[in-house]
Amino acid sequence: MNQFSFPTTILHGEGALAELSNRIAEKKLMLVTDPGLVKAGVVEQALAALADCGAAFEVFDGVHPNPIESDVEAGAAFYNEHACDGLLALGGGSAMDVAKVIRFFANHPAPLAQYSILDNGGAKITNALPPFYAVPTTAGTGSEVGRGAVITMRDTGRKTLFVAPPLMPTIAVLEPALTAGLPPHLTAATGIDAFTHCLEAYFAPVYHPMADAVALEGIRLCLTHLNAAVADGLNLDARAQMQMAASMGAVAFQKDLGMVHSLAHPLSARHGLANALMLPDSMAFIEAANLTPAQRQRIQTVRTLFAEAGRTGDSLASETRGWFEELGIQFGLKNHGITSDDLAPLAGEAFADPCHATNLIPVTRDDLAAVYQSAI
Repeated sequence: MNQFSFPTTILHGEGALAELSNRIAEKKLMLVTDPGLVKAGVVEQALAALADCGAAFEVFDGVHPNPIESDVEAGAAFYNEHACDGLLALGGGSAMDVAKVIRFFANHPAPLAQYSILDNGGAKITNALPPFYAVPTTAGTGSEVGRGAVITMRDTGRKTLFVAPPLMPTIAVLEPALTAGLPPHLTAATGIDAFTHCLEAYFAPVYHPMADAVALEGIRLCLTHLNAAVADGLNLDARAQMQMAASMGAVAFQKDLGMVHSLAHPLSARHGLANALMLPDSMAFIEAANLTPAQRQRIQTVRTLFAEAGRTGDSLASETRGWFEELGIQFGLKNHGITSDDLAPLAGEAFADPCHATNLIPVTRDDLAAVYQSAI
């Protein structure tokens, strides 16, 4: 017996944010964002589009690029202090993650750690949760349709996952104009993040044909539109298509992910770039393994999509590397502040990360260390 859920309401395309005004029934919303978006005027732009919604907004911009436990604690106190009755997250995955956890922590008892996936904490999220509107300003994480959030905890210093179906946003708003100001290198990195979600979800050895179909279409959208989005920030059609690909990646990875994410998570807060740096060498490791015919067919199915997009090579590893280089990715971990001395502890962290448990093939700590070494 299998159970599948694809319940998120998505408003997609130009005018999506204005349409949200017609859907908001709350009196006071907490707007969760980061200082950079306030400074860039994106918060002001969003509030102008929502001027007729009838709700007041209290802006909380205390979100770190790599969210930490104190962000959630301060946010939950802010929510209750201002007597808010709903949340709106504006930003990338960090703002989305913090808002998701504030959403339940504002009316659930401390400590936060008890709600993590490590303690089967999702089952403890039982109180009714307020409405939550997710408005992404990047096209990568897909957090606007996800049921999970990653927060770095104070006691362990590790990224910790919080997952529960009630954490899914009430409405996801994919307004392409809000991503138009993203610089080319961030457009590339976040787009590769979306691609990696789709790819690893498709490769995960879990029965979920619906997620497989979504993942393959997400891969096709990335191959078709990411270069255009990087080349021209005002190409709103390409931006809209990449927003859809990002949401599709997050829908697909409810099936699970793989070793690329385990390798990327310890590297830095720049998650999309870390995925880009680790993906080609991970694919080379996988393609060199003793794969079953069914596993090789999965790889070939993806390579067919690359060929249809005019991208050919002698392996999926070479095809992804060539594409990412076109997008401006500079390979070599050493070029991003990682030294050979860092690799052993990084491999330990990567092996402790749960994503590789659903890799296309099983991996050991030594395998992960070897892939880091090849990527140095």
